[in-house]
Amino acid sequence: MRIQLDIDSTLHHAFDGIAHVARKRFGVVLDYEEQVSAEFSQLRPGQLRACVDEIHTDNAILAAEPYPGAVEVVRRWHADGHEIHICSHRSERAHDATARWLERIGLPYDELACSDDPLDRCRAAGVDVLVDDSPAVIAAALDDGVVAATLLHPWNREVCETDDVICADDWPGLERALAPTLAAGGPSRSGG
Repeated sequence: MRIQLDIDSTLHHAFDGIAHVARKRFGVVLDYEEQVSAEFSQLRPGQLRACVDEIHTDNAILAAEPYPGAVEVVRRWHADGHEIHICSHRSERAHDATARWLERIGLPYDELACSDDPLDRCRAAGVDVLVDDSPAVIAAALDDGVVAATLLHPWNREVCETDDVICADDWPGLERALAPTLAAGGPSRSGG
């Protein structure tokens, strides 16, 4: 099967970095538990872009630590013959640092893309399972017939309450929840 993984808030906890930059640069305090929207309404769009840009500098990318169990789960999936496609909503200039980070943490993958449209990449690769934290991306994947999975965050809690989304609190839980889908070969897909 082809599995596409997001990075920020999927492979590592990006929220703390954004919160740190928001406080340091703009004096805005972001509370994880109160972040019920992926839009960060406490920040103006330009401020949010500045926060995201700062956590996507080479040094910040390389310093990130993966969620506990994430690398081990992805290694097992890859060893079992699943294709791993990494697609992050990062700018293309972050590609090389992201590739170095994936190498540093020892996460195997078959393709890495930095793209403004992870669903376009998902469609182009014929992905069967998408793991992403964005409610909009998850909903669009479901509409395309792709199995959607996520780690539970305050901003995607509502989408996790639907029967169609595979959701878990952590990577070991996500591995257990996705095991039947991966063992069965995923959904029946027409086209690609």
